[in-house]
Amino acid sequence: MATVNGGVLDDGPAFEATQDALFGGSLVLFQPQRGAGYRTNVDALLLAGFAATPLPSPGLLRRDGPVKATPFAFDLGAGVGAVGLALLRFGAARRVVFVEIDEGAAAMARRNLDANGWTDRGEVVRGDVRDVARAHRGEATLVVCNPPYIAPGRGRVAPAQARARVGDLGTFIHAARQLAGRRARVCFVYPAYELATLLARLAVEGLHAKRVRFVYASAKVPARVALVEAQAGRPGGLVIQPPLIERDARGYTPEMESLLANG
Repeated sequence: MATVNGGVLDDGPAFEATQDALFGGSLVLFQPQRGAGYRTNVDALLLAGFAATPLPSPGLLRRDGPVKATPFAFDLGAGVGAVGLALLRFGAARRVVFVEIDEGAAAMARRNLDANGWTDRGEVVRGDVRDVARAHRGEATLVVCNPPYIAPGRGRVAPAQARARVGDLGTFIHAARQLAGRRARVCFVYPAYELATLLARLAVEGLHAKRVRFVYASAKVPARVALVEAQAGRPGGLVIQPPLIERDARGYTPEMESLLANG
């Protein structure tokens, strides 16, 4: 992710932004300057790649044929829209609704849709995920979420990143369950050390893990995050996919290079 230039958004509250490029420059992403707000990290791209590749394909992204586009995806806590934009870039969703409560981030998500020519394929809804879920109950064929992972009152977080990192996980899971239509897939990325918490909260809402993939910074350290796909219905049928290693002695692994360079 390279910063191309800075600027001030002209559609919404005034704040400094950088114009960044993803996937070898094929996707434009406006986001807050460092220190001014939450900036997209690789977890967003990992989640989008995981959601774009349902079983039985073993890799992060399909290479044996075109990705089948899901009709109606919701990106909960979308921020500036990186996950949903990546789904559109992969051809994995026909339409994406970006749900974001922060005014500034929502304004950037709208600009990102326009900058990439996808205004007709996406909608940014500024609001609480609970309200949006009630209004669109059962409409989603895919829900993606990179939720806050720090419970309120736990830990110290920089003010600029507090909105994105601090929150109630259960709120997002409940919203995902309400949105999920019959046979819809619900995909989360979450810290690996808190995986048990995520799975337990999913089960409370009647969502059961069907696919898990662990992501490792390198082959010699514990898993960093877990990618989880869940569905409503009966428990069981869980598939643990091969691990994803981000770096080796030479730098990014071929799988990560492929994702970051080409999508």
